[in-house]
Amino acid sequence: MASVRRLTAILAADVAGYSRLMGTDEEGTHERLKAHLQELVNPKIAEHRGRIVKNTGDGFLAEFPSVVDAVRCAVEIQRGMAERNAETPEDKRIAFRIGVNLGDVIAEAGDIFGDGVNVAARLEALAEPGGICVSRVVRDQVRDRLDLGFEDLGEQQVKNIARPVRVYRVSDIGGGHQIPSAPAMPTLPLPDKPSVAVLPFANMSHDPEQEFFADGIAEDIITALSRYPSLFVIARNSCFTYKGRAVDVKVVGRELGVRYVLEGSLRKAANRIRVTAQLVEAETGKHVWAERYDRDLSDIFAVQDEISQAVTIAIAPAIAQAEQQRAMRKPPNNLDAWAAYQRGLWHLGNATAADNELAAKFFQQAIDLDPTFAGGYRGLAWAQMFSASQFQRRSLKEVQASAGVLARRAVQLDSADAEAHVCLSFWLFREGDGPGALVEAERALALSPNLANAHLAVGAALARLDRAEASLAPRETSIRLDPCGPQVMIAWDHLVATLYEVGQYERLLDVAQHVIRARPDHPPTYRWLAAALGQLGRTAEARAALEKAIAIGPASFDMYVRNRAPWWNEKNYEHMLEGLRKAGWNE
Repeated sequence: MASVRRLTAILAADVAGYSRLMGTDEEGTHERLKAHLQELVNPKIAEHRGRIVKNTGDGFLAEFPSVVDAVRCAVEIQRGMAERNAETPEDKRIAFRIGVNLGDVIAEAGDIFGDGVNVAARLEALAEPGGICVSRVVRDQVRDRLDLGFEDLGEQQVKNIARPVRVYRVSDIGGGHQIPSAPAMPTLPLPDKPSVAVLPFANMSHDPEQEFFADGIAEDIITALSRYPSLFVIARNSCFTYKGRAVDVKVVGRELGVRYVLEGSLRKAANRIRVTAQLVEAETGKHVWAERYDRDLSDIFAVQDEISQAVTIAIAPAIAQAEQQRAMRKPPNNLDAWAAYQRGLWHLGNATAADNELAAKFFQQAIDLDPTFAGGYRGLAWAQMFSASQFQRRSLKEVQASAGVLARRAVQLDSADAEAHVCLSFWLFREGDGPGALVEAERALALSPNLANAHLAVGAALARLDRAEASLAPRETSIRLDPCGPQVMIAWDHLVATLYEVGQYERLLDVAQHVIRARPDHPPTYRWLAAALGQLGRTAEARAALEKAIAIGPASFDMYVRNRAPWWNEKNYEHMLEGLRKAGWNE
């Protein structure tokens, strides 16, 4: 049967905490889910002229000719589930998360494919148990036709979708009924020292090219502030998840767990720039400090130094030594090289194979424009290592040779660049040089105590030295410093792997479910989940996780399981294989 393209409304749903429910009561969960589908879900879909495209074990995919019908069906399913769960003990309740999108799909042999389906699945992953998330096109189509409220969650960068997706959460269903919802992110506790998040500076110029200058100012302020051990500074990647969004600093403070938020803007006219910045106490919204800078474009690095120093002094009551340090980073001689580097960072942060290749091109461009700028070399080294370890686009052997040269060159050019030492540390880790990796990681940490990647590098080096228990704390610190950046998945991978290594299987299950919730298409998590479930004797769940790991990441499975990544020692590798065999893997 030939494939056909059509516009359709897509509803994607899954069961929140399905593995936990199955682990507690496999047969009971299966029967309750089957009853909900037969008695509520399927009739509602039919009533609203939809059809089930497929069941996915812990959820389903449906399509509708009308987006109004799709949303109305989603609301009635959630209302019905709330009523059906009213008399059910909380630990046995089945709660759906639902995403609704309107998009172009390819229909073939009864199934549907394409970005329209992928976006619906990503929306579902962002929804809370019992909640509904929809795309902007869905909100626009239904907001005047249905008695619903919509809460704007801003633009979200989601896996394998080129452009950010504007997400809305259905906040009520009319008639006084509320769909259960929770904050978009959990509230994090405040650290025991002054804490700050630097939001991306807004580009107020009409020239989109200035976007990367605005990003660079924020990044360099973060770098400068991170050198103060008396401060707790959120990493760039997590701060930049708020880029392009109208945000409330009180919400940012809760979501990132910080007392202060720095925000600002940049406007360029000819060869002059105007930078404004303000520091706000997140809990109260009180302005602590504000300043405006008018400079020649050539003075941009001096502006960064001035802002970082002023912010440090403004929040310095708890800082014993608030000396006015100049930023230690060596600026490039060529501002075009710096702009190319910023472009590379942006693509690297998107964490996709295609973006990683573009990042490598921009980092190479930065090197060509300014061969003395360390940032270009370490950026290119990271892109090359990711191309092999994360995306399986290049051979490990080839990458190790070239990335090592780049990382060492970055350190030689700027020994005060903490990120360069982190890059070299990870390269040494992959080479099997645990002592060398630890030395470089500790140098990075001494230079920048708030650098999330430095803590991660320390954890990796300790694990390489068979000090797995000791490696847990720095990995958890790395996640706390960079709680929602795209590269935080690497830290979660390391933490999950270490929990398995030390035999904390039950805790691994909890952590893995959190990671899967954030990135349901991330293969390594399913691999460790399968091994842990296998060790715990939960065979059916283990097999399901194993099948998922292989299906969504066959190349990753080959690299880490069938071929054994070279940086894994034999003991830990065999321990993993033991769990996977118990999960049903046949070599």
